[in-house]
Amino acid sequence: MSLSFKEFFELGYWKIVKLLSKNLNNNSHYKYFYTSNFALSEEFYKDKIILDIGCGPRGSLEWAEMAKERIGLDPLAEQYIKMGAKDHKMTYIKAYVENIPFPDNYFDVICSFNSLDHVDNLETACKEIKRTLKKNGLFLLMVDIHTLPTLTEPQTMSWNFINEQFPEFEIIEEKHLERTETYKIYTNVRNSKPVDDSSKKGVLTAKIKKKK
Repeated sequence: MSLSFKEFFELGYWKIVKLLSKNLNNNSHYKYFYTSNFALSEEFYKDKIILDIGCGPRGSLEWAEMAKERIGLDPLAEQYIKMGAKDHKMTYIKAYVENIPFPDNYFDVICSFNSLDHVDNLETACKEIKRTLKKNGLFLLMVDIHTLPTLTEPQTMSWNFINEQFPEFEIIEEKHLERTETYKIYTNVRNSKPVDDSSKKGVLTAKIKKKK
């Protein structure tokens, strides 16, 4: 299979992580970011259909045993399964967010943690999120704000991203946080230090609801 440079680099990153940690089953930290970080209980996810965009190979939704379906979407899903993700209970789907292979209004919750700035076409990706999310469904976002595109993070976003791309959604919670450690978005979110919007870098987190 031919990989783009971006995919080749990201797969290499996970291979190094696996080499250093011996396996990719260390996923207990994910639950906090889907629950407490967004003021959601585990019970909230009972019988819900959840999509994690750019899920990676570590089993980001392994904690959500109460869910009806837990799906990880990633262009590298087949490689992740070979690396050991086949042992996970969540379902891995090989696809790009620009073309989510599910019908309209399918998911109760869609999550994008440290992935939306990696996509090739941001506008199309946002349209697909809107299409596949149910009415009153939640979109949970954590993304780095940076002004200079990179080979693996070609999309740059401003603090006004939610209003620009999801104006029809209800904003339940939005935070603009300081980026104290480069390439460690989860650490920065846990630190939860507010940043002035004049800053050109940081972390944007949001919990928004599809109203119609």
